[in-house]
Order: sequence, then structure tokens, then C-alpha cells
Amino acid sequence: MFALAAAIAIPAGAQQGQSASSSQDNPPSATQQQPSQTAKPLENQSKEGFWGRMNPMARKKWVKKQTDPINDRLTELDEVNAKNAKDIQDVDARAQAGIKQAQTAADKANEAATAASTQAQNANQIATTASGRVDTLHTTVNGIDIYKPINEVDVPFKRGSSVLSDDAKSQLDQLAGSLKDHKGYIVEIEGRSPGRGVAGIENSQRLTEAVKRYLVEHDIPVYRVHAVALGNTQTAANTAGEENKPLKTSSVHIRLMENSLAARDAASPQGAASPNGAERP
Repeated sequence: MFALAAAIAIPAGAQQGQSASSSQDNPPSATQQQPSQTAKPLENQSKEGFWGRMNPMARKKWVKKQTDPINDRLTELDEVNAKNAKDIQDVDARAQAGIKQAQTAADKANEAATAASTQAQNANQIATTASGRVDTLHTTVNGIDIYKPINEVDVPFKRGSSVLSDDAKSQLDQLAGSLKDHKGYIVEIEGRSPGRGVAGIENSQRLTEAVKRYLVEHDIPVYRVHAVALGNTQTAANTAGEENKPLKTSSVHIRLMENSLAARDAASPQGAASPNGAERP
């Protein structure tokens, strides 16, 4: 009996001693001693063999059981990071699209402003041109009835005769030649003849008609010729003190008048005799 009890006691004692030794060799970790407040405490379910050694298969399952929540959390974090990255990319894409759209709108506005500025400059130029044309038209309208004398010719006649002499015809030919293809002029004819009353007026009228007829026959338009019979009226060129003296000779005074507008478009008639009898330059 004592031998059988001793045989049983020896293995039991050895097993207890081994368990104590194993406990001393593998002290519990700090995590096992003080579980984390946020992490789930690990379950101490070791699969040990008969002799106090841990089963290797049981250890892998235990590790897997402990790491599965961590892997799940990491997977969740990866998904969150991927979603955040995608959201950031979407926000960046929308921001870039907004910036591009704003830049396009700004470019269009700049183009519109440039076009408006160009149109304003063109309008200003047109207005300036129109103003210049209005001023020109105003000047033209004001100058329609303005005529200035540019030449004067005196045609003498013999007393009691209305026939043109060769010298008178030469003067009239020279005057008519200077008016060829010319515009904007009129010819004033003033006839004077000695004699009182109706006799003097009739004589001066025959003289003016003779000169007018000669000019019209030499291509001077009749609407440009204006004739008046003044009888024995003295001319304004008479010196002081001679106004009351009777007229002694018959003559026709021709005055060539030119419009101020026509002077800009065509040269004044040249080559006609000046008032003092000299030829115009």
C-alpha cells in the first residue's frame, strides 16, 4: 500500500513542481495583468496537455481570435481612409471645375469689356467724324450765298451806239475763256449811258443786252448772268465832288463774283483783266 501511494504521489508532486516552475518562467504580461480600458480583455483559455505544455494548434486559434478584431478595425480604417481620399478627390475635382468655370467667365467678361471699349472708341470716332461733317455742312450752308468779287472788266461804247468794238469783244472773249468748266460763279452786268430819264435807261439797257447776249453766245449759262440798266447813274468809283457831274460816256461794267465754296473745289478764273486793266496772275 505504501509503495502504491508513493508511486502516485511522485508524479503528482512532479506535476505541481513543473506547474510552479512554468509559472515562474512565464510571468503574466503587463497587458494580461492590467487590461486596457478601450480594448476587450483577452480570454485566458489555454489549451494545455497532460504534462502542462500548451497545445500548438490551440495557440494559433487563440492568436487568431485575438487579432481578428484588430484586423476588422484596420479594414474599417482602410475603408474610411479610402472614402476620405475619394471625398477629397471629389472636392478637389469640383474645386478645380469651379475655378475653371470662374476663369472662363472672367475671360468672357474681359473679352466683353474689351469689345465694349472698342465699340466705345469706334462710336467716339464716328461721333467726332459726324461732328466734323456737321461743322462742314454748317459752313457750307452759311457760305451758299456768299460771293466775292474776283475780277472786274469795263467795256466802253461809242456815244449812241450799242455795237461791241473789237477791243470790247477781246475782253469778253478772255473773260468767257477763263470761265470754261468753272463752277460757283455769277456775272454782274451794269450798263450806264448819258441821257436823262427814260432815254438814258433805254440806252443803257441796250448796252447790257448786247454784252449779255455776247457772253451767252460764248457758253456762259444765262442763269449765271445778271444785268441791270442804270441809265446815267454814276459809279461808286467816282471820286468825291464828281457825283453830281453828268455822265459823258457809255459803258458796261462787268463784275465776276465767285462763291466761297466753289473756290475750294476749283481754281479761280485766271487770265482775265483786273480792275486796273492789268492781267490777273
